[in-house]
Amino acid sequence: MKIETGTANGPLHILDTRLHADPSRVVLRPFHLGWQASHAQSSRAARLVEDVAAMSENRVREEYRKVLADFKERHWQTEAMFKERYSELEHSLGLGDRDFSSTRRKLIGAYFCHEYTYSAAALMNPSIVPHPDQSGCTGGAVRFVMSLRAVGEGHISSIVFREGIAHPEGQFELWPQSAFATSVELDDASMSDSDSSVTVHRHHESSLSNTVIFPITEQQRNGLEDLRLVRFEHGQNGQREYEWIGTYTAYSGQTIRSELLRTKDFSRFLLEPIEGRAARNKGMALFPRKCGGYYTMVGRQDGKNLYLLRSRRIDRWDSEGVLLMEPKFPWEFIQIGNCGSPILTEHGWLLITHGVGAMRKYALGCALLDLDDPSKVIGRTKEPILTAENADRSGYVPNVVYTCGGLKVEDRLFIPYGISDSSVGFATVKIDDLLQLMV
Repeated sequence: MKIETGTANGPLHILDTRLHADPSRVVLRPFHLGWQASHAQSSRAARLVEDVAAMSENRVREEYRKVLADFKERHWQTEAMFKERYSELEHSLGLGDRDFSSTRRKLIGAYFCHEYTYSAAALMNPSIVPHPDQSGCTGGAVRFVMSLRAVGEGHISSIVFREGIAHPEGQFELWPQSAFATSVELDDASMSDSDSSVTVHRHHESSLSNTVIFPITEQQRNGLEDLRLVRFEHGQNGQREYEWIGTYTAYSGQTIRSELLRTKDFSRFLLEPIEGRAARNKGMALFPRKCGGYYTMVGRQDGKNLYLLRSRRIDRWDSEGVLLMEPKFPWEFIQIGNCGSPILTEHGWLLITHGVGAMRKYALGCALLDLDDPSKVIGRTKEPILTAENADRSGYVPNVVYTCGGLKVEDRLFIPYGISDSSVGFATVKIDDLLQLMV
């Protein structure tokens, strides 16, 4: 793909790298059966255990050998997962008094696991923040964490990550992924049916780039959508303390709710609901620090316009806010919204926006908010800074470019973006060039 230097996409440089949906990326997951009911002894799950229990030890060894031949090289910690699943079944089905061999236990566990293609359908809507570990970065380079929305089997959305380094000249590198992906685990396994806050952690031997956060609670059942990450600065006694906070949409299959992901190290994550009237809507994005003593967000509360929201509590947003921007130009007449958290610059808060125009075509724009009073809009781009063109118009949802956040790297903005809900591209632009486009 050629580098764009002044076309319909304005001053943005479109980079060559693309990330695509990949059906070969699978993760080993517990197979939660709908018929694994509380009446354990009469359940189909219990009968399945009894079927394996009735096999001879020789047959058990042979069947388990087949399972390992099929799956051991495709996953990391395969046998450990089988053992863990059996331990869960031992508790839920009351198997504590069964004198099963180690191989039989692992075979039973295998019947309650499955492979899941977590990014087979789509990979889209990335967000990006500075990595907690910036050691060794020189010359203005920034190590980053990028989150992505991965859509897999059953159209279930999950959160995946990639790590890399962005350079001030506009280049970047992504850290490689291994052949193995692992799912986060609940700190408290008894919270698997919770609909409140839950804490999860990645395995201490698994890298962040190979970690997947799947839906856990009932509200999240059909997906964790469009995480907007920000490195939030907590100011206390003159000390800077950072926490990485993301807003996302939890979709149950029938209702939506805004929720928070919170972490200090990307090893352990708190997933908690946002309470209040404002949480009924998608697309909330948190400022990277308090403004005027308030936690502050931008979000679309009426399906069309962009609002500024304030709250004393980060987990409760009762006010539906004040109108910040409404559609003004033809490419955004249907609706306008944010594309991630505002970015602090010397000129003000730089906010990437999206607009929806004729034929439901999504495009990216940009606005500048006053540093001291972000309810004041200093300027906004009259034309889109990035639109779907040529081959990029085709995909799972055509005619869409979308991002959930950009990264400031010295005087440039590095923007990963979703392409027609099917793949992810990357662009870079000088901040001064964006400001010159604003009216």
